[in-house]
Amino acid sequence: MAAVDIDSAADPKRMANEAVVVIGAGQAAAQLATSLRSGGFAGPLTVIGDEPFLPYQRPPLSKKFLADRPPPDSLYLRPAPFWAERNVAFVLGTAAAKVDLHSRIVTLADGREVPFHSLVFATGTCARRLPLPGLDRDGVFSLRAIGDVQRLRPAFDQARRIAILGGGYIGLETAAVMRGENRDVIVLEAEDRVLKRVTAPAIAKFFDRIHRERGVDIRVQARVAAIDGEGSELVLRMADDTEVKADAVLLAAGAKANDELAQAAGLACRDGILVDAVGRSDVENVYAIGDCARFPSARYGRLLRLECVQNAIDQAKAAATAILGQQVSYDPVPWFWSDQYEFKLQIAGLFDGHDDAAEIGDAAAGRFSVEYRHGGRLIAADSINDARTHMLARRRIAEETNKAASAPIGAA
Repeated sequence: MAAVDIDSAADPKRMANEAVVVIGAGQAAAQLATSLRSGGFAGPLTVIGDEPFLPYQRPPLSKKFLADRPPPDSLYLRPAPFWAERNVAFVLGTAAAKVDLHSRIVTLADGREVPFHSLVFATGTCARRLPLPGLDRDGVFSLRAIGDVQRLRPAFDQARRIAILGGGYIGLETAAVMRGENRDVIVLEAEDRVLKRVTAPAIAKFFDRIHRERGVDIRVQARVAAIDGEGSELVLRMADDTEVKADAVLLAAGAKANDELAQAAGLACRDGILVDAVGRSDVENVYAIGDCARFPSARYGRLLRLECVQNAIDQAKAAATAILGQQVSYDPVPWFWSDQYEFKLQIAGLFDGHDDAAEIGDAAAGRFSVEYRHGGRLIAADSINDARTHMLARRRIAEETNKAASAPIGAA
């Protein structure tokens, strides 16, 4: 199911004193709050965020926001009056430090306590840290939040040569922005190709070529052993005893779920908080949604943890219906996108587990798609500058995977 429509069947009187608290103030939290209010929930609704910003879009951070430097509120999903009109309370700039599921209290880092009836973890992800000496040196950055951009942008403005550790979405999107500013960029990818975890070889080969043609120095199977130096005189010491010099370094080696708080509270976690098809954890009235949640997919025959806007929105809608006492099943065809130079990559479904792939269109012209099948069923499609094919693929994947969802695809 791609989306959930919430009606107003909830009983406002029953819910008036059933406080809902959300830990995390991103896209999933914003959608949950909106859906609860539109669904008739009249009780106290509090959103706790460790950043000092209202819920905002994160995908532009490594694209337009990094390049154009607009004010932070340009990313806001909704302005402050929207939330005030819906009586959604925000506690921003203070992290949740502890959750007591027995007394049903969230304790904040400043000591304040927030009681709840229903609790929703929407804690997202953080940059995956490598076991690498020197990551804490000046001039080494990650890129997951507005504050990260505010910290790294001045250093990048002064940099002539930028090293990026990781050739995934964030790494390559940042490389494209930096080349647009005519800075020297080197991408160090530990795997044997870029985009290894997110797409198949044909798409990776295309973007590898595009970046190299634009002047990016891409090195695969490049393992960094340590980072030495300070500020604008950083030296990356490689495992093969070579050195790479850089004025600034971006760590873009993937993300991990922010599930430590939930795990400390006693919830079951496995690189993400384990939940059912509507975001319910193994504790009554406790949920997890968005990037931090791992949920079962009958469509793909395994547990999924998805880092995408689609999942943040649709899983939040599903959890809201459950909190409102209604029934819904959430089993999406996920979709993602990435903007690099003038090319838009749109991904529908999950390609891992495919046993056949077919390329359609003209890669040389920069407009083509790759379809992935398992047992004859279309399970995923990557499209470059081809929005129509992407939209049709999403529909076809939904139909074809529903027909035989009992046949597992990929690894558990």
